Amino acid sequence: MTATIRPATRDDLPLIASLIRELADYEKLLDKVRFDEEVLAGHLFGPRPMAEVVIAQNAGEAAGFALFFHNFSTFEGKPGIYLEDLYVRPEARGAGLGKALLQHLARLAVERGCARLEWSVLDWNAPSIAFYHALGARMMNEWRTMRVDDDALLELGGAVRSGAQSG
Repeated sequence: MTATIRPATRDDLPLIASLIRELADYEKLLDKVRFDEEVLAGHLFGPRPMAEVVIAQNAGEAAGFALFFHNFSTFEGKPGIYLEDLYVRPEARGAGLGKALLQHLARLAVERGCARLEWSVLDWNAPSIAFYHALGARMMNEWRTMRVDDDALLELGGAVRSGAQSG
């Protein structure tokens, strides 16, 4: 295998956008993709990056990516790495790129003094779940993801702002 993992640069933005859309299509969520590429570029490569991307290449061709950011464990008193997205193009699957991406992130986590590397997986994605288990990952069944977005986020944010002003 001639796979390499490299940090993404701003010049990779069209590639990153394409890989995100390919992942969303695989996850049957393409209709949920609504990012603006320039806004995304600012969050990835601006003065205060909010996330990082690494690109997996196979024989010099981009074949996958991982997008991640730091979170923090109050119980550990240390940062962690949260893997938002990992995707390998179908024609490159089975070449070890997914494992190489996760190994790269695990090394980064250790180098950066992180307590853990974690991510979410769709409950119907049996091939990915089996792959993650084979690498030693464990399912955190006792935890459920909560989300506030769209109108609910605006409403909650408004309630917080008005509450803060009157307090």
